[in-house]
Amino acid sequence: MNTLAVDIGGMSLKLLVLDERGEPLCETLARPTPSPPTPEALLTLVQDLSDTLPPHQQVSVGFPGVVKAGVTFNAPNLGNELWHRVPLSEQLAYRLERPVRAVNDVDLQGLGVVRGEGVELVLTLGTGMGAALFTDGALVPNLELGHHPFRDGLTYEDLVRDSELKRVGRVEWTARVLDAIEQIEPIFNYDRLHLGGGNAPNIQSELPENVRVFPLAEGLRGALKLWGET
Repeated sequence: MNTLAVDIGGMSLKLLVLDERGEPLCETLARPTPSPPTPEALLTLVQDLSDTLPPHQQVSVGFPGVVKAGVTFNAPNLGNELWHRVPLSEQLAYRLERPVRAVNDVDLQGLGVVRGEGVELVLTLGTGMGAALFTDGALVPNLELGHHPFRDGLTYEDLVRDSELKRVGRVEWTARVLDAIEQIEPIFNYDRLHLGGGNAPNIQSELPENVRVFPLAEGLRGALKLWGET
């Protein structure tokens, strides 16, 4: 039983086929997110790309917004109006003719990286800032921490998003990320913080002992956990 993992981002769409052990059967396939990122354009792209990948029998989708029972409720970096109450799992399953499960993108990646011990927080640094919280391996879904106030009337995402990294440079951006971690830690009192996303490698500083950076391929193994597989 092979699983297609789909990671939908504000800047790019990534697909990877995993075997039943979570081992990749191909290179990660990445394409720019359509502009405008309408459901029709994005789902068509997923459909077209999936046909070029190794055979797979089920699909897991990580979506950058609140997802409940496979239905999207918002997408701050794609367009909230475009993605309000879109039955993502149902529509993609119809197109691909195989079962689909969709969740928040960081929730999916968190399933792939957490150890299942104590309180674990997952943050991704990319177009915006995503977050997922786990207690003893159990997910608290749709955390949306990035949109909470951080300082000076701005949110975490306002200050550490990709556009700010490009504007202020890696040194200042790193300082902001460390400030965010310092504020978040006593709120959740996590045992471990997992940092991912395309911009995590840009951190120009040592991190606390209970903070680690993980690659996308590790996070996409959560695609199997979404189906109750290891």
